[in-house]
Amino acid sequence: MAELPQVTITTDGACKGNPGPGGWAAILHWNGQEKLLTGAERETTNNRMEMTAALRALEAMKKPAEITLQTDSRYLLDGMTKWIHGWKKNGWRNPSRQPVKNADLWMDLERAVKPHRIRWEWVRGHSGHPLNERADQLANEAIASMLQQG
Repeated sequence: MAELPQVTITTDGACKGNPGPGGWAAILHWNGQEKLLTGAERETTNNRMEMTAALRALEAMKKPAEITLQTDSRYLLDGMTKWIHGWKKNGWRNPSRQPVKNADLWMDLERAVKPHRIRWEWVRGHSGHPLNERADQLANEAIASMLQQG
């Protein structure tokens, strides 16, 4: 089997109010190349923006890869590495038998990870990690840009 390309993805989400206007950003690195992805929504939550950043980055991948996905969101990391299996088994219900929040994005993420080998890596937010700081700045710029446009 051919070796998969190595890609590092650093993601972040931001929200002005929770819920409120939100933005997301993903920085993809491979073979000395870099791609920036950003977006914003008028009414959302921080968790949805964290998830959207990872989802949009994975959807941008044109072929299977070995990915290190860096996030400062324990919600995203734990959701994808621990909780999702139980939620699926229980019909997208949590242990309290309530519908899983953000199930639409969890299902989309589950589909988006399938072609890849992913190592989820937690990084402490706002602690000087250069790519996390940059992703945070880009996510906040996406919010500001959306709000400026009216």
